[in-house]
Amino acid sequence: MKKSKAVLTIFLAPAVLCYLIVFMYPTVRTVIMSFFRVEGVTEPISNWIFNGVNNYIELFQSELFVCSLINILKIWSIGGLVVMVMALVFAVILTSGVRLKKFFRSVIYLPNVISAVAMGTMWLEYAYSAEFGLINRILGVFGIAPVQWTGPDMLFASMLIAYCFGMIGRHMLIFMDGIERIPVDYFEAATLEGANVFQRFGHITLPLLKGVLHTNLVMWTVSAVNFFIWSQIFSPVSVSRSTIAPVGYMYELVFGSSAGAGTARNSGGGAAIGVMLTGIVIVIFSITNLLSKRDDVEF
Repeated sequence: MKKSKAVLTIFLAPAVLCYLIVFMYPTVRTVIMSFFRVEGVTEPISNWIFNGVNNYIELFQSELFVCSLINILKIWSIGGLVVMVMALVFAVILTSGVRLKKFFRSVIYLPNVISAVAMGTMWLEYAYSAEFGLINRILGVFGIAPVQWTGPDMLFASMLIAYCFGMIGRHMLIFMDGIERIPVDYFEAATLEGANVFQRFGHITLPLLKGVLHTNLVMWTVSAVNFFIWSQIFSPVSVSRSTIAPVGYMYELVFGSSAGAGTARNSGGGAAIGVMLTGIVIVIFSITNLLSKRDDVEF
């Protein structure tokens, strides 16, 4: 027994050490830094100036940061609803015995293989372009005037549509895996009892996907909280209120202000944003985990 414990300790020690160095130390340092005024990330601890909770207070006094929180809330709620519904619809269709299932699954998942930078450029240059964009060409066929999709009034909606388009495939595959694990006997028994497609979906498929929905919701929350690349693609020159996200604002604080942001370097404020975003993910994970445990269906 003692030998097995010693061997176990020897094999686990490198992994535990790497975990403490790579994950725990930066996490603890970031939490502590959020209560200090620090100009640069690599600033020596001796140069840190204690600031208490003022970093957090100053963030909420910044109109641009509040705007970024509102944007990320819209992305999480509106975008999440669209992505989850569309992903579930595609998952149900592709697991219903439709022909060319593998082909359609690959096509829908394809945007996840392409980098976000390439996808964003494709949307800006070939879909939203006012001169030769695909969407305006289609609208022109019906006699509708071209729309400035990247104008100030439409920029956020255009960015959200492009982002959601690229996220549907990932969550669709997770839903498909959950549906395929449901025993076929359940559907056959319901069909023999006279249940139609919608009744089978509402009474069998949906209840048995609550655990999968919980996983998808947590993954969507993490991706929404880390929203950054798309805002940079749709506003590459200066910070825009239509596309700014908390991670983008954190980037401005940590690595220097741009002409549109009007922020001074403050790594302590950036650390405070990181702490808040981590707290948001933990809260949403706890709530969804609690709800799924209360009324989870097993089979």
